[in-house]
Amino acid sequence: MAGNWLPAAQLTGSGRPVLQPGEVECSLLSSVDLFSEETPSFPNLKAGLVILTTHRLIWVQESTTSPTAIFVPLSAITHIFSLKKSIKSMFASPRFRFQASLGEKGTKGVVVITLILRGKSDIDSFVEKFWEAWRKKAWEDGMKSGSEASGSVLGSGSGHGSGGDGGLAVRMPVVGVAGILRKEQEMWENTDKSLQEAFQDLNALMNKAKEMVILAERMRSKLLSGSTSQATGTTDEEIGTKEEMQELLLSVGIVSPVTKESAGALYHQQLSRQLADFVKIPLERAGGMINLIDIYCLFNRARGTELISPDDLLRACSLWEKFDVPVMLRTFDSGVMVIQSKSHSDVEVFTRIRSMVTTPDALRSGVTASDAAMTLGIAPAMAKEHLLAAEGKGLLCRDVSPDGFRFFVNLLLEVNADDIFLVKDYGIYQTWIKVISATR
Repeated sequence: MAGNWLPAAQLTGSGRPVLQPGEVECSLLSSVDLFSEETPSFPNLKAGLVILTTHRLIWVQESTTSPTAIFVPLSAITHIFSLKKSIKSMFASPRFRFQASLGEKGTKGVVVITLILRGKSDIDSFVEKFWEAWRKKAWEDGMKSGSEASGSVLGSGSGHGSGGDGGLAVRMPVVGVAGILRKEQEMWENTDKSLQEAFQDLNALMNKAKEMVILAERMRSKLLSGSTSQATGTTDEEIGTKEEMQELLLSVGIVSPVTKESAGALYHQQLSRQLADFVKIPLERAGGMINLIDIYCLFNRARGTELISPDDLLRACSLWEKFDVPVMLRTFDSGVMVIQSKSHSDVEVFTRIRSMVTTPDALRSGVTASDAAMTLGIAPAMAKEHLLAAEGKGLLCRDVSPDGFRFFVNLLLEVNADDIFLVKDYGIYQTWIKVISATR
């Protein structure tokens, strides 16, 4: 799409860019044109989503079928032109220009790139963040820390504001417990500068926490890449250890959570895409379906101090219908809301439920939601919804007593509609007769 000028950017399943180690999103703009007026061979990209990070300027084609993306490394930018304020510019779409050295090895050239912001956006705020990210040169810090610690340290280094740019430093968000400690530290620094020395040990602890976040992200990527290739030939102990590790990695956090400050009007759209990527591992562990409340807790825990409200979560889930993502929001007849993988099949669940309710003990006394929860490996509330759904399909029937709900296999399916008085000497009905007779 971009010829030999711009490299392609890798996208997640939901259409969000895959961030590099230490890379953090700074600003998002919609309906942006990217082209070069002086270079005819440069690609002319229309109406895309621009994502400014600490390392790159990413342009994503806003398409629901097969989104594509390219990027301009901030390290390749050689000059940023000032905004031109004029009466004519007040009636036209804002324009922003910068100069970069782009192209493949041996064919690199200097090109002036123009961005036309056709959406409703604050051009001044975007340019200010663009200058900050370019001057901070976070990609250089990432390269230095990568050589020192095998790429396990965030691109911002060990201190904010250190270096020649002072107040232009881009603050890297720290998630989980480390993020809370960062907020606490900033509060004390704003009230009394003399307390900075008292937090030297805390700063060291937080830097280690940042290293652990990046290390956990690398381990999570390896686990995901090896989940399919190493599906066979593993022992139960190895599988258990892998599942425990995945659970720990879910608690570490999201390195660059989508915020209202960075995404602006695209907040819920980008939050929806990031949530679709996040729920992949929890859904796999839960068998393809998980309660919305559980996801709310897991997602907020991973976001650290950048918490979202239940309304934001519900709105983000509702937007999945507009995107080509592998997950969906489902509401049961009882009103319980769950997040479900599109590959999840109710038929498989019903098959397991039928096998459970046709055992001798279940034929005699039925099963409860707790029994189904232990068999299916899910929460009792979710198990009850599955049992009620199976009842709605005619597979089960229920008995309501002071002890609660008990579900039994529907023996009416064994009755021949053409001869209702015919009693079969085989099948589930005959097994039920033997079980009941043996208890008398």
